Amino acid sequence: MTRNRPRPSRRTVLGGAALAALTVAAGPGPVQAATPGRAWPTEFPLPDGWLPEGIAIGRGPYAYLGSRANGAVYRADLRTGAGRIVHEGGTGLAAIGLKLDDDGLLYVAGGGGGTARIVDARTGRLLHTHRLTGATGHFVNDVILHGDRAWFTDSYGPVLHGVPRSRRGGVRTLELTGDWEQTPDVINANGIVTTPDGGGLIVVRSTPGELYRVSLRTGRATRIGLVGADDVVNGDGLVRVGRTLYVVQNRRNLVSVWDLDARAGRATLRRTITDPRFDVPATAARFGDRLYLVNARFTSPQTPETTFTAVAVDR
Repeated sequence: MTRNRPRPSRRTVLGGAALAALTVAAGPGPVQAATPGRAWPTEFPLPDGWLPEGIAIGRGPYAYLGSRANGAVYRADLRTGAGRIVHEGGTGLAAIGLKLDDDGLLYVAGGGGGTARIVDARTGRLLHTHRLTGATGHFVNDVILHGDRAWFTDSYGPVLHGVPRSRRGGVRTLELTGDWEQTPDVINANGIVTTPDGGGLIVVRSTPGELYRVSLRTGRATRIGLVGADDVVNGDGLVRVGRTLYVVQNRRNLVSVWDLDARAGRATLRRTITDPRFDVPATAARFGDRLYLVNARFTSPQTPETTFTAVAVDR
């Protein structure tokens, strides 16, 4: 049983009866079936020069993809592949990892800007910006929703940042201790998910490719034993379904699939997923029996003319 505390409502975050009424009027409609149809595309384009990295999918058939170029957010209809920009971003902003809650709020990791932003996915309106770190020397990379907080990783600092999912309370900084050893000048903490028992978090340390279980009470990080492979080097986005953990290993162009034990103390490699359409996939999100991955193309020119895609594979 998950030990999450009740999630705050959208009304609590936005505040006011008028905005609550707007939510009803702008709602996305009935939730679609959980299994994509055979005719749904397995690849769709993103705007040229988008510089994508993060992807989030909620209960409905829509993917939200952030831009490293300016912090904008693009919404794609998984049924057709068509999409549009729903949040314009701005100069000096970035959208790295992002997660969508059931009330239509997007929590966006701000990368080198050191921020966490909350965006209304229905209207594209920026609701709040939290300053998590200084403007230099940090990289706010990915995010997971757990209980009453959104937890963000910092790739250049041995901490997690807990942003309240309501107007109450401040940001909590959780120092990583225990087995965690921060390596200077490389990507450390990256993707993040909850543990199967709901009692903690799993964080991938991209360099040198390790998985850790983190206590939310103490910040103690315990290295997860790997069986079947020595590491998860270049580990980026994480997806967990039950006790199955999917690790996107970006520059290796694969997703490794692991079986976790009950307390996430050990992970056993089940298989790997590769696809010729992979071009340095950074993160993934699940919808039904598919994983949708965004090709960040880190090894290709990152120009306004560079093309980008998202692809789907059976999980």
